[in-house]
Amino acid sequence: MNANTIPLDRYSRAILTELQRDSRQTVQAIADAVGLSSTPCWKRIKDLEAAGVIRGYTAIVDREKVGLNLLVIVEANLAEHTEALVRRFERAVAASPQIVRCLSTTGQADYILTVLVEDIKAYEQCLHETIFKLPGVTHVRSSIVLREVKSDAALPIVVAAGEERKRVRRG
Repeated sequence: MNANTIPLDRYSRAILTELQRDSRQTVQAIADAVGLSSTPCWKRIKDLEAAGVIRGYTAIVDREKVGLNLLVIVEANLAEHTEALVRRFERAVAASPQIVRCLSTTGQADYILTVLVEDIKAYEQCLHETIFKLPGVTHVRSSIVLREVKSDAALPIVVAAGEERKRVRRG
C-alpha cells in the first residue's frame, strides 16, 4: 500500500459519493442511501474527516452568475527551476485570487494556471499586474475558454457491489 492511500470499503466509498453529490444532506439521508444506520455512518464521516480524506465542505458557485465571465488557461514557463524560485513563484500564485488553480506539469509548460476574471479587459490587467510579474516567468501563453464542456468537481469514486477495499489517495 502506498503511504498516501487509505483503505476504503464500499460503505466509505458510497458515503464519499453521496457527500460529493450533496454535502448538505443529513447524516440520516446519507445512511439511508448507503445502507447503514445513522450512528455508524456519522462515525465513518468523522473518521474520513480526521484522516484527511474529506478536506472540507464548500458551495459550488456558478461563476458567470457572480460576474466571472472569462475563463483563461495560462501556460507559464520559468527561467530556471531552483527550489527558491519555484517556492517564490508558487507562493505568489497562491496569493492571487484570480488564479484559481495551478498545476506543475511536464511537457511544453512548467505550470498551467486557471484564471477567472470578469472580462477581457480584466484579464489584460491581471496579465500585466499579476501574471507577468510572477517570479521567474519568462513565457506566458493564454487560451481563452469559449465554452466549458464539462466542469465537475466530484472525484470519480466507484462503488461496486461486493467491492471490499479500494484506495483513495490522500491530499
